[in-house]
Order: sequence, then structure tokens, then C-alpha cells
Amino acid sequence: MQMFNPAHPGEVLKEAYLDPLEMSVTEFARRIGISRKCASEFVNKRAGMSVDMAHRLAKATDTTAESWLMMQVQYALWEAKQAKLPEQIHVERLALRAV
Repeated sequence: MQMFNPAHPGEVLKEAYLDPLEMSVTEFARRIGISRKCASEFVNKRAGMSVDMAHRLAKATDTTAESWLMMQVQYALWEAKQAKLPEQIHVERLALRAV
């Protein structure tokens, strides 16, 4: 089931973890072993999540990589739908034939 206007996982991270802990992006980046630039782009919704980032967040937040990746998938699908990307894809249908 696709959500209506799902949150970017960087937004979730900021609101659920960084803000309550009063943690800067620089400190967050240091703690999970990524560059400040990478962390900033993610938290500010300019970059999506990689599998590596999902595993790092899962360890840091005692959650699962799957939960972070599902947030990213839901956000990406919603964004594509808003941009009407599915309607711009033209493909020839595949039909299975009985053998």
C-alpha cells in the first residue's frame, strides 16, 4: 500500500533522532562513519538512502535496515508518481503463452 506524501527518511531521522538528541549533522556523520556532506545531503532530502546507509542507521538507531529502505522506496515511488513518471514509460507488454 502506497502512502500519501510519505516522509523522506532523512526527515524522519532528523525529527525522530537528531532534533530530540540535539545532535548536529556533523556529530551524526562522525558517529556513523560518513562524511558531513553525505549526511547533510541525506538529512536535507537532497539525497536518497543507500543500502550501506540503511545498515548504518539500523545499527545506530536499533532499528532494521529494511525499515529505512522501505521508507526510501515509498518516498521514491510517491515522488515518481507526482512527476507522472509512470505515465511517461512506454513499453511493449509481455504475454505468457501456454506451452
